[in-house]
Order: sequence, then structure tokens, then C-alpha cells
Amino acid sequence: MTIHAVSLLMSFCRETADSCTPVADSAFLHGPASAPGRDCYHSCKLRIPRHSDAPPTELMSTNQPCFTSPNLSRFVSRWLEADPAREAELERMTGLSLASVDFAQLLESQLAVVPSVPAAMRRLRNLLVAAIAERDLAGRGDLDEVLSAISAFAEFVINRHLADLYRSQCELHGVPMGEESGAAQHMIVVGMGKLGGRELNVSSDIDLIFLYPEDGDTLVTAEGQRQLSNHEFFVRLGKKLIADIAEITADGFSFRVDMALRPNGASGPLAASFGMLEEYLMVQGREWERYAWVKARALTGRAEDIAALEAIVRPFVYRRYLDFGSINALRDMHAQIRAEVIRQETRHPERNINVKLGRGGIREIEFLAQVFQLIRGGRDPGLRDRSTRATLHILAEKKLLPVQVSSRLLETYTFLRNLEHRIQYLDDAQTHVLPASEDDRLILARAMGYDDAPALLNALRTHTDWVAARFDEIFDDKSSPNIGAGSEVASLSFDETTAESISTHLDQLGFDDAQASAQRLLSSWRSNRIQSLPPQRKGQLESLLRASLPMISQQADSASCSATLNRLLDFFDTIARRSAYLALLTEYPHTLARVIRMMAASDWAAKYLTRHPVLMDELLDDAILHTEPDWQAFAQECRQQLQAFTGDTERQMDVLREQHHAQLFRLLAQDLDGVLSVERLADHLSALADVLISVTLEAVWQTLTGKHCDQPRFAVIAYGKLGGKELGYASDLDVIFLYQDEDPEAPAVYAKLAQRFITWMTSHTPAGILFDIDIALRPDGASGLLVSSLPAFEKYQHQSAWLWEHQALTRARFCAGDQNIGAQFEALRTQVLRQTRDPVQLRTEILAMRQRMHEAHPNRSELFDLKHDAGGMIDIEFIVQFLVLRHAAEYPAMTGDIGNIALLKLAGELKLIDLQLSVAVSDAYRLFRKLQHQIRLTGHDRARVEQARVAEPRKAVEQLWQQVLLHA
Repeated sequence: MTIHAVSLLMSFCRETADSCTPVADSAFLHGPASAPGRDCYHSCKLRIPRHSDAPPTELMSTNQPCFTSPNLSRFVSRWLEADPAREAELERMTGLSLASVDFAQLLESQLAVVPSVPAAMRRLRNLLVAAIAERDLAGRGDLDEVLSAISAFAEFVINRHLADLYRSQCELHGVPMGEESGAAQHMIVVGMGKLGGRELNVSSDIDLIFLYPEDGDTLVTAEGQRQLSNHEFFVRLGKKLIADIAEITADGFSFRVDMALRPNGASGPLAASFGMLEEYLMVQGREWERYAWVKARALTGRAEDIAALEAIVRPFVYRRYLDFGSINALRDMHAQIRAEVIRQETRHPERNINVKLGRGGIREIEFLAQVFQLIRGGRDPGLRDRSTRATLHILAEKKLLPVQVSSRLLETYTFLRNLEHRIQYLDDAQTHVLPASEDDRLILARAMGYDDAPALLNALRTHTDWVAARFDEIFDDKSSPNIGAGSEVASLSFDETTAESISTHLDQLGFDDAQASAQRLLSSWRSNRIQSLPPQRKGQLESLLRASLPMISQQADSASCSATLNRLLDFFDTIARRSAYLALLTEYPHTLARVIRMMAASDWAAKYLTRHPVLMDELLDDAILHTEPDWQAFAQECRQQLQAFTGDTERQMDVLREQHHAQLFRLLAQDLDGVLSVERLADHLSALADVLISVTLEAVWQTLTGKHCDQPRFAVIAYGKLGGKELGYASDLDVIFLYQDEDPEAPAVYAKLAQRFITWMTSHTPAGILFDIDIALRPDGASGLLVSSLPAFEKYQHQSAWLWEHQALTRARFCAGDQNIGAQFEALRTQVLRQTRDPVQLRTEILAMRQRMHEAHPNRSELFDLKHDAGGMIDIEFIVQFLVLRHAAEYPAMTGDIGNIALLKLAGELKLIDLQLSVAVSDAYRLFRKLQHQIRLTGHDRARVEQARVAEPRKAVEQLWQQVLLHA
């Protein structure tokens, strides 16, 4: 980091020991500097809250004329002594809730005393600070009131002065006009830091940036006006604004103003156009400036200009991917700040407790909150709140921080901010350092509710030590993982290591084909893609690769170490140019271990993660990874995310894919860890698809124009694996679309809705696809309409449908859309399935259909095809479908969409088939699905096993087939 950047950082975090000097130039501040405050404290000490006593509100509710704040604030004491009338004024002010005070009205009362707006504003500021101190120290106001009041006042000061100055300057030079838009230009004052987050402290300065939308010139409309460029106009306006706010007069100042965070700092222009800002952020913007701009908030300006500004700043601050590289950048920035604080503490050892910048202080809590914002805010707009307190709540709600950690951080933040304010109440000094004076420390201790200074220091240390430990968990440098002491490979660079030495090491680790693995490793390492990496990133990758080798030997069995290494090398090759992913694995070594464990367990999982490396984020927290899905909460989260990107169709489509990938990956992790049965996994995957179909349908409907109704009378019906809730990881979705709407425009509108729904589902975006959609089961198949009215569908099922279409109905269900249509579909489905059928004809047609399917999937291998061979899964499904169509007329329970296993058992209980055989075939179906699932996870498309492995369950299936379909 350059010297200039460090100086700007320290300007941004300027509360070091050297700055702890109270402003004492104004007349009302002169007077006794110590004794009166302490004497009053001793005389009124019974009114000061004590940590072991009753709550402050009970102790402070007296109406005695002696105020609490003078006892604890030399600033308030001197301010009251300077004018006897101020005591009554302060008493009136403290009777109000300062969170909703009318500053305009209060300013008018001050203008009755002094005619100048800047002077009246300064007098109002002093009154407000005194009132804040009085209410806070008396327990009548809390931290939220303090922060809200002083932040709102700062905004009022800026807006009022700017309005007056803008009007005055336009009278002299004309209105500034945009050279492109031809519209009048207005200054946008951006509040940074705590002002942006509405968390200003009582004696803080305000960090501002002055911007204007377009360059151009002022429009001269009156004689005597002198034309200026827009740039010169706004620079002059900015200088006058700073003077009105910050210049120290006999009445003090309104706020200290700091402009060091503007583009190029002190060497940059005081006011910048949007174009200049955009170019600066793109070309020169640094990581610490991203941190600063997180809290940036426009305090003035037109809504359209503010929206344009946010569009410029947002992509600079928030990256569209998970930006784990932010951890390292924030760590470096924190180290620079801490180094400067240590230097100041060395120069002033008596000032060695800084509640803001010290270890475990306010700044570290802010960093803990904002690192999540920088990492994830690009993908989750809900994390873009400017308030530290609000962000900590949001992190808990989103389960990014445990609730107890978030609560403890909020508790400590409140403690430290309260202590910070009590330090500043002493002399209205911009300091965050605990005073060296024992007398002052005692005052602070009593103001915080403690008996003495040691008790306060002990509480402070407890808070800061806990924060420091949490900070270290995230920000400790983990950039040098190694593979163990004494390893020859650990001490060498892969650029210098030979294949023989690597092979020897891999052989020691137990790799099944050490020589081939060593050759593959070096081949991958020496590829142009890796060798062209920047040195730092290349070093990161090398360290990760070294750390991976022993992990592979621990996670994989001896026969699959080489395969696991190959999968990992493919993965590293994919992420090598994405520093954020390398940073994630470096910062969280346990995530690397879990990645390797998943790759060792499943080739499918390895390829899925390689296609979607952003999913590594899901591996950070085992507790979240293994949490039972809450589908209602998931649906709500999807809707909120989609709403945040209303109007940006591409981003909405990516949001759906990202949500799908993340949830599916959690299920995959649980599956590989043995947490889920095949049936439970299928239930979850089907529920996941249901949610995504529903929220996608809602989002697509919002994009349609020319709609004839507010809510679509439209439904999605699921068939096949989704209909039977037997979905797998890569299953496509068999669906049809129904509507019930008499409006003449309905067919065209719903056809457009269905087409756009399919597009949203199947389009390839940077995040992949959502699902493949198959609509071949709609009435009349490929030649039929994309959407059908419910009456037309009913007519088709009764008059035109083939038997195989009725077979398909046994695994069909309402999935999303209009619940009323769903209920009518279920009634129709039951009616169709319960038709009385000729058993001979039924058996003949089903056998013919089964033969066609068998011929379409020949198996010329010596292995048993779990799905297609005789005695396999298709035979079981056909047996169940026959039983439903044959007996549902007599036994309505057979129409239930309860899955093949449950229907087999039901048929046995109803004595439609042999009960013991029904159980055996149910077990066979469960086994076949499990084996199929395991084989698919290894990356094989065809689920085939040794014949002997399934001889007994296959025999049971063939026996039931004979009984049901060949021997009526």
C-alpha cells in the first residue's frame, strides 16, 4: 500500500492519539477546565448510574435542577456556565425524544437570536450535543437515539446550507446545465463512513464527497451574471459549504469536515463529475476504497441522479461473484491501521487504550460485518445495508453468523459506542482513546455504570478480547498451508521438482499409481494456463496443491487416490485464474479438505463442483451444510432475491440457478456423508424442483405485458420422476401446462407464459441451466398445443388418450400455479384411473408397450441393467401401473400418488398380490434405486452391475411379473 493510501486510510480512521485535542477557540468554551465538573460530580454522585445498582432510568428520573451531563462533561459544564439561559433551554430540549426532533423549527428559534444561518446552526449543534449527553447519561435515551439524532442533524445541516448556497450561487453565475442532457445540475453530497451508515458519533467529523452528474456550463439569464463551467461552479459551492459547516467561529462549528476520501484524495478536485468518478473507480480504485464506499450514501440530489450514481458505484464495491479475496485486502488494511495506532501508542504510552482502532475495538467489529458484505453483497442485495448494527442482524438472519455470535458482537458494539461517547462528552473532542487521568477514568467508569476504573477496564478487556478472538478466526493469515514437516516436496517448488521425487513422495502417501499421478501433476503445473499466473496467485495455488496431497491419501481409498488427484487438478485448472476461489481455499483449509473428500467420493460431485466452483461457499459451515431444508424459507429467499433484481432478467435467471446449485450441493454433501436415504433425497430434490418451478412461474408472469388478469389461472402438472417424487440429481422435468380461463386472450397469454417459462428454465447463462424440460406428455404429444385448457384436457383423457398416457397419469400431480386447477386436475386424474377396464386388453397393451421399451434399450453386456433389463426397475413400475389401472375402480386408495414402494405394499395388503412377494419386490426396487444412485455418482451413465449381485431381488421381480402380467 502506498504512503498516500496509508495517509488516506488514517484520515478515514483518523482517531489516533494525536487528534485527541478539544477545540477550545470559541468563547463559550473558555473557563474552568477541570474542577467545576469534578466538584459537581462529587456533589451529585448519587444520581450517577452504578453497574451494581438499579437500571439508570430509575436512578435518573429525578427532576432536580442539577443536570447529569455537567457532572460527566466539562463541555456541557462550560457551555451552561457561559449563558444562564441555556439551562432552561436544555431542560426543554431533553424533554423531547431526539430521534424525531424537528431541526428546522429549532433552527428558526435560534435565528430569532442570531440572524446568520451558520451561527444559528452552530448554536443549535451545541444545544443538541448537550441534550444528547444529558439524555444518554440520564438513561432517557439509548444508543439508537444518540446515533440517529446526530446523524439526522448532520444531514439537516448539509441540506440546509447547500440549498441556501446553491440558490445564492445561481443568482451570481446562472444555473449549471448538463452538456448532454440539457438539464439543470445539482450537487450530490455523499456521506461516507458512519454518516453514510447513520451511526455518527457525537463528536465526529463528517467524511464527504462532492459530485455532480454532468460537465457543462452555467446558463446565464440575467445581466451581471458571470458564466462558469459546471466544474468551477461546484468546486466553489463545495468550498462555501465546507466553510459554512466547519469554520470555527465564536459559536464553535457545526461539524468538522474531511474530504480525504474523494477521488485522488487531497490532490484531487474538490468536486467531481460522475464521468470522472466512474473512470477513477475503474482505473485507480483500490480495495480499501471499496470498503469505504460500502457505507456511501447520497445525502442530497435528485432521485434519478442518485440512482445513476449507485449504478456507477455498485459494480466497484460489490462483485458478482463471491469475493473471498476481500479478506486479504481487509487484513492488509487493518494491519496498516493497527501499525499506525501502535506507533501512536508508542509515542504516547499513556494513551494506549483506543476503543475504536485498538485490538478488539469498534473498527474490528465493523470489519467483521463488512467482510461478509464485500464477499457476498454482489450476489445478495440484502447484505448491502450501510449500518453495522443492521448488518449484524442480517448476518444472523441469513445464518452467515451464529445468532449467539451476532448478539455478542452487537452487545460489544453497543458497549464500545457508549464508552466512546462518554469519552467524547468530557470535552467534545474527536477522540476514541481512554484518558490517562485517573479522575477522568473514574468519571467514565461511573458514567458506564461501574464502581471504579479497574472494573470498567476489566469489562472492556472482556469485550475486546472476545472480539479479537472472533476477528482472528476470520482474518488470521492462512496463506501457507503445508503438507507436513520433513517432506521433500514441501521444501521444493514444483518448477524445480522432478517427476521422480514427486512419484516417490506419492508412493509414500499410498497413491495407487504414483508415477502416472506425478506425471499428471507436473503436466498440469507446467501448462501455459498455470505458468502465466501472477506470482502471488501461482504461489497460492502451489501451497494449496502441496496441502492437498496428504489430504487425498487420507480421504480416498488406496485404489482411488490417483483418480481423486486427477479430479482435483481439473478443478484447480478451472479456478486458477479466479483469485477469490484460491483465497477461499487458503483462508478456510477445512473447505479444501471437504472438497477433496467429495471428489474422492464422487466423480459426478467433482464435475459438478468444477462446473460451479462458486459452490465452495456452501462448504464453509458444516452446521449449515447439514441443516434440514426449510422449503418455505427457501422459497421466500428466492422471491426476495428475484425482487431485488426486478427488471434484470438475466440476473434473475442467474439467481435461480445459483439458488438451485447451492441447495442441490447441500443435499449432495448430506448424501455423500450418508445422512440421507435414497427416498429422502428424492423427496428433497422433488421439493426443490417444485419450489423453483413455482417461483420461476411467478417471476415470468411479472415480465409479461398485455396481461388480462392480475394472477394467472394457470398450472404446471408434473409427470414421471418429478410426478412420482423420485427425482435424481440430473433428472429432467416432465411437465404439461393447463389453464382455466374464458377470456379470449387467455390461450395466447398462457402460451407465451409457458414458452417464457421454458426459456427461463432451459437457457444457458453464466450460471448454467436450471432444468431440462420435457413436454412430450402433453395431449397429442409434439403435434399438440403447448398449453391446454382444463376442459380440453379432460375431453382428451376420456376420448382420445392412449393407454400409455393413462399409465403416465399414475405418476402425475399438480406442481405449481393455480391451486383450484390443481384440485380439479387431481379429481380428473382419479376419475380416469378408476375407469373400469378390460383386464385382458389392459394386460395385452401393457405387455406390448414393455416390449417396445425393451427393444429400444438393448443390453449387449454381461452385466445386469438395473433399469431396463427384465426383472429391473421398469418391470416393477409397469407392474404397479397395471395394478393401479386394473384395480383402482374397486380400490380408490390405489390412485394415491404415494410412490411405487408404497403402492406395492398397499397392493399386498389389499391381497391383490402376494404380501410377502410385495415386500420383496419393494425391497428390490429400493435396492435398485440405491445402486443406480451410487453408480451415477461415480460418473457412469448406465446403471449396470454384476448379475450375481442382484440375483435374489431380480428373481422376486420376475416372479411377481409372472403372477401379475403372464398368469391372470
